[in-house]
Amino acid sequence: MVIEGFGYASAFFWFGLAQGVLLLLIAPIMRAPLPHEMPQTAALKVRQSSRSFSPIQVLGSPAFWLLYVMFVVVSASGLMATAQIAPIAKDYGMNNTALFLGASVLSVALVVDNVMNGAARPFFGWVSDHIGRETTMAIAFTLGAFSYALLAYGGTSPWAFVVAAALIFFTSSEIFGLFPSTCTDLFGTRYATANASLLYTAKGTSAWLVPLANVLKTATGSWHTVFVVSAAGNALVVLAALLILRPLRAAHHRAVTRAAAESASRSVAGLDADGLLQPFGPDDHGGPLRVFYPGIFGKHFISPPSETQGCALSQ
Repeated sequence: MVIEGFGYASAFFWFGLAQGVLLLLIAPIMRAPLPHEMPQTAALKVRQSSRSFSPIQVLGSPAFWLLYVMFVVVSASGLMATAQIAPIAKDYGMNNTALFLGASVLSVALVVDNVMNGAARPFFGWVSDHIGRETTMAIAFTLGAFSYALLAYGGTSPWAFVVAAALIFFTSSEIFGLFPSTCTDLFGTRYATANASLLYTAKGTSAWLVPLANVLKTATGSWHTVFVVSAAGNALVVLAALLILRPLRAAHHRAVTRAAAESASRSVAGLDADGLLQPFGPDDHGGPLRVFYPGIFGKHFISPPSETQGCALSQ
């Protein structure tokens, strides 16, 4: 209604202004919950890191770059469908074909697509919290591969076009909920926002691949090959999730657990990271500085020798 009456520029301006005003009103009253305000949470079913990794450390992790490549592949195919849905419908003859209550196939597809786009993130997030990240990825991207194949081989049918497009939006949008969760599972919560933001740059990287769909379509004369390549890309991500990411994530968690156990052992033994004795300061009676080391039958303290006395050993 606003677009029809005042044009796109006015619609964007006033809707953007209204959103900005709402954010300015809400932002001052938002804050992080205090410890006693946190609701009770259910027991975790997905393994999470007990250590937080800084963004610099994350950039040195093979698991991060595997997630990045997987994100790029799925996002590129999803952005291609999002950006080209109208030209695809036109080439398939669906832009003016009436389907439901006088609405065209394209109009119905766009409405359903947006609903599926919004529903994907909480749905797949909830599923992954119960059955695991990699298993959920495998289900979602297998469904995504099927969706592109359906569009390639049956997209000229009106209802097949609507269903395929809806499933593409549904399965490609889950990356925005599932991949940040996986990133936080791997690298901890302290730098979760920065680390997830680094991973999110994969969407920008994938945008550079979207024009290649037009190149491929022009070279082959149809969208068929584009959809087949997209289906193959989603299938490869399924294999990567199950055969590479799952064992890599398990190895990462084992390494974190082992490092934490070794650190705790050194702390109990009074050793620093290099295995050297740590000074513990004066004793409880104001005596001289002492260090301790692990003895065979217990913890022993060594007091430094004075000018008139040798090293004293106490237990």
